[in-house]
Amino acid sequence: MFKFLFQFLNDYHSTNGSIASYIDTYDEKDLSVFLKGLEKFPFFEEVVHKIHEIIPDFNDLSKDERQVEFIKTMLDEDRLNYSYYPKGLFPFHKYKTHVSTAFEEHLFEGAWYASSKGIANLHFTISETHNHDFDEEFEHIVEDVEDKTKTKFNVSFSYQKKSTDTVALTKDNKVFRDDNGNLLFRASGHGALIENLNDLDYDIVFIKNIDNIAVYALNQKLVRYKKILAGVLIEAQDQAFQFLHRLDSTSVNEEDCLNIAAFLKDKMNHVIPDDFESDVLSSKIRYLKQQLNRPIRVCGMVKNEGEPGGGPFWIKDSDGNISLQIIEFAQIDIKNKAQADIVINATHFNPTDLVCGLRDYQGNAFDLTQYIDHDASFITDKTQAGKSIKALERPGLWNGSMAYWNSIFVEVPVTTFNPVKTVNDLLKAPHQVI
Repeated sequence: MFKFLFQFLNDYHSTNGSIASYIDTYDEKDLSVFLKGLEKFPFFEEVVHKIHEIIPDFNDLSKDERQVEFIKTMLDEDRLNYSYYPKGLFPFHKYKTHVSTAFEEHLFEGAWYASSKGIANLHFTISETHNHDFDEEFEHIVEDVEDKTKTKFNVSFSYQKKSTDTVALTKDNKVFRDDNGNLLFRASGHGALIENLNDLDYDIVFIKNIDNIAVYALNQKLVRYKKILAGVLIEAQDQAFQFLHRLDSTSVNEEDCLNIAAFLKDKMNHVIPDDFESDVLSSKIRYLKQQLNRPIRVCGMVKNEGEPGGGPFWIKDSDGNISLQIIEFAQIDIKNKAQADIVINATHFNPTDLVCGLRDYQGNAFDLTQYIDHDASFITDKTQAGKSIKALERPGLWNGSMAYWNSIFVEVPVTTFNPVKTVNDLLKAPHQVI
């Protein structure tokens, strides 16, 4: 979130000129936007208050000096140390009476579309380092939020399991060891969280990133689309369950199989094999049950406006099977012109907006670890203590880790996608209270 600010503190020296000249010389547009919008940030008053504690004569400093001290107060470890904060606990929105965190905003959102009989269950995957920080924030806000929403909240947390960490390699494909000779194990990406999802004992789960949250008034309108996605899931799930019970009956016939195959093709985006119709009835039933009795995900997709990340694509695996998947651009061979053209012409983007059905037609929880495409793991280049390393990441949570789910993609308005990737995103309209 603060990369350009750290870069500024590292590179800028007042003896070499003003901040304005630094911005012009290095074309630092992000820094310019940040400084112009300073007073609109939700943390502005907290930073100023902290500065006056540290520097009593702060108002006597020059404009450039004040701006430098403002950024230092935000980021220095012995001051507010904002870069230490997880996004969920960072000041996101400023209202007349208080400043809210993304964590608090998600409680309100959960009350609007994920509550039943006055109770909302929310689960957050977090760093274990910040466990007590989230507990404290919840204790601080829960009474007020429950009073405003008339909802009780069951909030739980989990951490990426250490058992999912992967060993790092050197650039020469040797096992990497630290200065003490110990092997380096690293967190293996968000694909490891499929195990956390598998541990949840719920029928339906909504999945989203914690930074994709708008201010109260706008978010209250946008939750309509969450309900629509859930409605699509429930409708498809009900029909799938009916078909599966039909396939269990002794009276299932050829016409039933053709109707179920049409449902798989038209609703679940399956490509039915060419020899399906000519196959014997018992083989058809076996194939249909295998394809239909899977976890279901309904994924919101927004129009592609140049945001980084993956999107919906048809893919062909090594066995020639075609399926609809969410694919990250890192998985695509951009050097291949045909592949590059597909990416350039891609119309939609995945904003991590999913609703998942986790139980089968008999009420049993699916073992989600059985639906992973393990070949979708990938290697990334990282640094450790200034040294280049190779890191193995597990198939992404909504990429390879859900490769063998039944998938339905639904277009939702781009207004539902309001992420905070850098601190300047907090200046955008969806994060400003008007």
